[in-house]
Amino acid sequence: MAEELNISSVPLPASGRSESMRIRIRKTLDGTMEGMSIAGALTMVALLAALVVVLFVGALPAVQKFGIGFLTGTDWNPMEDIYGALPFIYGTIVSAAVALCIAVPMSLGAALFLTRIAPRWLAGPVSFLIELLAAIPSIVYGFWGQKSLIPFLQQTGMPFLKDTVGKIPWVGGLFSGPAAGFSMLAAGIVLAIMVMPIITAVTRDVLLTVPIEIEEGAYALGATWWQSAMAILNYGKLGILGAVILGFARAIGETMAVTMVIGNNDSINYSLLGSGSTIATKLANEFQSVNGPMHLQSLTYLALVLLVLTLILNFVARMLVMSIKNEGTGKRKAANSASVVNPDSAAIATHLRDIPIASINYTVRYINIVFKALCVFSAVLAIACLAMIFSYVLFKGV
Repeated sequence: MAEELNISSVPLPASGRSESMRIRIRKTLDGTMEGMSIAGALTMVALLAALVVVLFVGALPAVQKFGIGFLTGTDWNPMEDIYGALPFIYGTIVSAAVALCIAVPMSLGAALFLTRIAPRWLAGPVSFLIELLAAIPSIVYGFWGQKSLIPFLQQTGMPFLKDTVGKIPWVGGLFSGPAAGFSMLAAGIVLAIMVMPIITAVTRDVLLTVPIEIEEGAYALGATWWQSAMAILNYGKLGILGAVILGFARAIGETMAVTMVIGNNDSINYSLLGSGSTIATKLANEFQSVNGPMHLQSLTYLALVLLVLTLILNFVARMLVMSIKNEGTGKRKAANSASVVNPDSAAIATHLRDIPIASINYTVRYINIVFKALCVFSAVLAIACLAMIFSYVLFKGV
């Protein structure tokens, strides 16, 4: 009895050995998955760093020669080795901004239609048709823009805008000048159709995750249909902002479709009816026909500017998301400290407390009807864009 029993020397039964083996296998698999996750994350960072390094090294001679003046220069003359990127930066931002101004309202309306108006048997097919726009190759958008959109803008759209919006002070300058057809407006319209299915799909998924208590609480406070819709959009604003960022990322980097409709003018044109150029279109047009080493290095510098511009915009968007998230957290803490209630109820009350109680009258009913009609119109217009492009391909050919 004086001898101590060595537990580790006692053989385990068969069931104990199998359980120990399963534990070791699980630990091995957990370690493997953790290592693969870390390796994947580090690989993404390494790829981004390698991309920045390769572009910077390729653009270094141009950076040393032109410096920061490359970003503010307006001349692009490969014969004299004079290069400035400002017209292309301007065209990139303006065309993407025009696209978002058109696509975001339509996408929000279509998403509200799919989630709050359309019956289930109709929401599925309509959603599929809208998302089908994302499957169309960009070259098809470009041909449709050249053969259908440009003639319409030249003959009808641009003259109408010049005679109406063009006469409004402060805004009229955006719709002045000759109506050439190939313009930043045409590029913005094409980009809007291209990014709309992305924004609509993500926004629809965000709205489907909004708690039903948000809508019910809005109605309980006396809100109308459109006011409850505003409460739902307010609750999901972070996800909607993410959808807009995804759409902007698609618009800012689109090349072929924009190249075919924007006019490829290397000057700054403050009118949306004038032609322009973007960074992506400039790279596509000249990268295969460089006129010397400095020309190639300047194009690489231009690609580096596009990458940095994208990173800055994503950083600003991330800061905006974080500020909105912090604001929402502060409101929830204030609601929790004001009264001892369920945390979910406090968060819901935070989103609903600013809704004014509306009396039921004819004005409110008309607003509801108009708001619903706009949502239906957004979905119908998206399907109409799909029908126009498909009809062009089927009956006229690319």
